[in-house]
Amino acid sequence: MHPTLPLLIKTDFPPLARRRLETLQVNLGYTCNQSCLHCHVAASPQRTEQMDAETVDLVLEVLAARGVATLDLTGGAPELNVHFRRLVAAARALGVRVIDRCNLTILSEPGQDDLAAFLAAQGVEVTASLPCYSAANVDRQRGDGVFDRSIAGLQRLNALGYGAEDSGLVLNLVYNPQGPSLPPPQAPLQADYQRELMQHFGIRFNHLFALANMPIQRFGSTLVSKGTFEGYMTLLRAAHRDENLDTVMCRSLVSVDWQGWLYDCDFNQMLALPARLGAAAGRTHLRELLHTDGAGSAIRVADHCWGCTAGQGSSCGGALEPARAQAQAA
Repeated sequence: MHPTLPLLIKTDFPPLARRRLETLQVNLGYTCNQSCLHCHVAASPQRTEQMDAETVDLVLEVLAARGVATLDLTGGAPELNVHFRRLVAAARALGVRVIDRCNLTILSEPGQDDLAAFLAAQGVEVTASLPCYSAANVDRQRGDGVFDRSIAGLQRLNALGYGAEDSGLVLNLVYNPQGPSLPPPQAPLQADYQRELMQHFGIRFNHLFALANMPIQRFGSTLVSKGTFEGYMTLLRAAHRDENLDTVMCRSLVSVDWQGWLYDCDFNQMLALPARLGAAAGRTHLRELLHTDGAGSAIRVADHCWGCTAGQGSSCGGALEPARAQAQAA
């Protein structure tokens, strides 16, 4: 795989500083039951990195000490970590909103038959990747049979109340472009997804998040191999909008890797660009969040950051335009 950090580290991306910590995004490990082309984590069934019990306990300490509002669980497939359910239940007992970034096919893996019911019982918000409502496009990107298994997973979640009005069980879908292009406007794309999935499969969901592909890991390496890396970077830079800088996710989110080291975002984690919070020299460990949330600290930026500010903007919560409108109305 071609390294992309040397192509990204030199940048003139505008400086950013942290605000109050609101979201702890925790990567529970790189083990996954899928190997997707667009995966910036390069997760796969062959990866063995997993967060241990001691670090999971530290996550819970930080949630309580800092009064963190949201725990965002990711991977790999976060559900494959043996401590996943204990962490979810304990965080919910603290009153923390928990998001599970679910690939949907995990719901039909051996030993996970009761996973959907567990998520519903705990009131976990499910954010599920479905890069298209077309079987051919999904299977091309994620592997043969993935679309059908994803649809079955969504139907199982719907049967438990996910996506239903007033159920309190939130189901979000995530869209990624198939190649080196920006995602289309989120609102009309959401309408297309809702129409197609309801008409053909009877599936309902709450929101669609349209995310830009980051020029790192597998996707970035593919761009290099095809000679399209520079062209994609030119596209991202040309589409930059200054107003998106105010609502990028790194302002209020800290990313935690499976060993407990901190990063300004999940993308920086994959590029091994550690966060530098407060007075800590070098990389910072999760335990430091027991004493500070890093407000005011400079955020590590590189050229991939243009992907978050291009066009409608891109974050773990989808396009930045709705977040900006909500903030302006508050």
